[in-house]
Amino acid sequence: MYFILKPTPFIKLLSFRVLIVLAYQILAIVVGWHIYELTHDTLALGLIGLAEVVPYFCCALFAGYAVDHHSRRLFGVLACLLIGLTALTLVALSAGQLIGNPAWWIYCSIGFTGVARAFIGPSYSALFALVLPRDQYARASGIGSAIFQFGLVVGPALGGILVGWAGKVTAYGVAAGLCLVAALALLSVRVQEPPAAASAPIFSSIGEGLRFVFSNQVILGAQSLDMFAVLFGGAVSMLPAFIQDIFHYGPEGLGILRAAPAIGAVMTGLILARHPINLHTGRWLLVAVAGFGVCMIGFALSVNFWVAGLLLMFSGVFDGVSVVLRTTIMQLSTPDAMRGRVSAINGIFIGSSNELGAFESGIAARLMGLVPSVIFGGLMTLTVVAVTAKLAPKLRRLELHQLN
Repeated sequence: MYFILKPTPFIKLLSFRVLIVLAYQILAIVVGWHIYELTHDTLALGLIGLAEVVPYFCCALFAGYAVDHHSRRLFGVLACLLIGLTALTLVALSAGQLIGNPAWWIYCSIGFTGVARAFIGPSYSALFALVLPRDQYARASGIGSAIFQFGLVVGPALGGILVGWAGKVTAYGVAAGLCLVAALALLSVRVQEPPAAASAPIFSSIGEGLRFVFSNQVILGAQSLDMFAVLFGGAVSMLPAFIQDIFHYGPEGLGILRAAPAIGAVMTGLILARHPINLHTGRWLLVAVAGFGVCMIGFALSVNFWVAGLLLMFSGVFDGVSVVLRTTIMQLSTPDAMRGRVSAINGIFIGSSNELGAFESGIAARLMGLVPSVIFGGLMTLTVVAVTAKLAPKLRRLELHQLN
C-alpha cells in the first residue's frame, strides 16, 4: 500500500481525480435540484442525462484518439477548464444575469460538461499506466476507486449543504473553483510520456480501437455488463423526486442519499486495495452486479428515508466491487499505445450509460410511475447478469492472473 502511495505523480493524479469528481458531483446535485425546482417534472430530470450524453457520445472516440496521439495531460486540463466555465455560466444564470428560459440554459451548460467529460477518462487512464508499475495495477485500481468514490460521497453532500445553506450561486461557484484547482493538479503531474502512437488517419485509428474491444470477449463482456446494469439501474437520477414526493426532505436529504452509494464504494475500494480479488474474478463481477440490482429493488420498495439510505450504501458496496474489477481487467488487457481509445470506448459503454440511464428512468417514471420504474430497472439488471453469464463464458471463468 505504501509503495503505491509513495510516487508523487500518482498522488497528484489522484488529487486531480478527486477534485474534478467533487466539482462534477456538486454540479450534478445542484442542477438536479434546480431543474426539479423549476419544473417538478421527472422527465425534466431525465433530460439532464440526455443533454450530457449526446455530446459525450459524439466526442468520446475522438477524445481517445487525441489522448493516444497527443499529450495525455493537455486535454484533461482543457476539460477541467471547460467544466469550470459551464459552472460560471450557471452562476450567472442563478444570479439572474442571463435572459431566456433557465431550463434551456441549464441543458446547454450540461451539454458542454458532456464534451469535457469525454476527455477526462482517457487522460486519467493513460496517465495511470505511466505512473505505476504493471504489478501494482490491481491494488492501485482499488485506491483509485476509493478516491473516486470519496468524491462521490463528499460532492453530493457538499452540494446539498451549499444549496440549502448558501444558495445555488455559491454552490456553482465552488464547483468552478474546484475545476481550476483540478486543472493545476493535472498540470503538475510530471511523467516521461512515451512517443505518441504512429500517425494514422483518425477514423482508421478509432476503428483499430473498436476492433480490439469487440474482439476481446473479456473486455467486451465486462463493459457490456456494467453498461446495461447502469442503464437500467439509474435510480439515483430520480432521487430529487423521491426526496420531495416520498421522503419529504430538503436538499440536505438529497445530498445524503446521493452520497450513500459512494460511502459503500469507498469502503469496498479500500478493502480491495489491500486484498485484491485474484480468484474467481469473473464470478465475483457477476455477483456484484446482481447484488446492485437487488439493492435497487429494495430501495424502490422502502418507505423510510434511512432504510433507503442503507440500501443505497449496499448498492455502492456491490458497485465498488464491479468498478475495481472492471478497471483492473481493462488496464491489464490493454496495450499502452491504445489506452486512450480503449478508455474512451469504455466511457461510451459506462459513462454514457449513466446519462442514458437517467433519461430511461425519466421516461419509465413518466410511463409507469416513480416506484414501479425503479423496480423494473432492478429486474432488468438481474436479467442482464443472467444473459452475460450465458453469452460470455470467458468472462464468467476469468481468473485475474490469466491477464498478467
